[in-house]
Amino acid sequence: MYLRIRNLCGLLGIILPWLALFSAGIAHPHPNAEWWWSISATYYQSPALVGVLTPASIVLISYIGYDRLDNWITSLSGLFGLGIVLFPCHVSWIADGSPVGFFQIPIGISNIIHTCCAAIFFMLLAYNSYFLFTKTGNGPMTPQKRRRNLVYRICGIGMWSFEALFAVIALTDAPGYWTMIVEIVLLHLFGISWLVKGEAIPCLNDAETPTTKKKTHKKTP
Repeated sequence: MYLRIRNLCGLLGIILPWLALFSAGIAHPHPNAEWWWSISATYYQSPALVGVLTPASIVLISYIGYDRLDNWITSLSGLFGLGIVLFPCHVSWIADGSPVGFFQIPIGISNIIHTCCAAIFFMLLAYNSYFLFTKTGNGPMTPQKRRRNLVYRICGIGMWSFEALFAVIALTDAPGYWTMIVEIVLLHLFGISWLVKGEAIPCLNDAETPTTKKKTHKKTP
């Protein structure tokens, strides 16, 4: 059951940017050329962001981890993920002060909350990947576990690095579409980490031994 939940989270993270781009791309008319510059901007063109991120956030909130810290990190990740959906970002084609989102608050205030939620969301996911997924039980660490830990750490460091890049983009005159590129990479790093945790990549899974078979499979009469 837990493996399916992890794989669902990972899969939703990977398909979100492409589904958002495709669904917003076929919507007409487009308000201006900036409609695809971020996944958040597609909120105003397509229901994909809401339809994918909302169930992913609910899964994170309901996810039961190994300990209390694991539960807190995933639950908070889910809550901030919902914040991304409930408080839309600012876009150039909607006038300042216009009410937006579930709570119909001014778009400027909504954008601040949206940005904070997105930043904390990915920071928590990176922490989860780097520190929590890499924990090891009492037994010896297998070669496959070492490889998985390498993937988890690459994904965690990658998410933190691209969040820093996102801040640089926001503070400079970088082309607007770089935001979309950074978001795609962030979501793919998140998705890969959770798919590996869900044992969706066979070459990284521990080999099943007669001992583990006895523990995981009940004998049939």
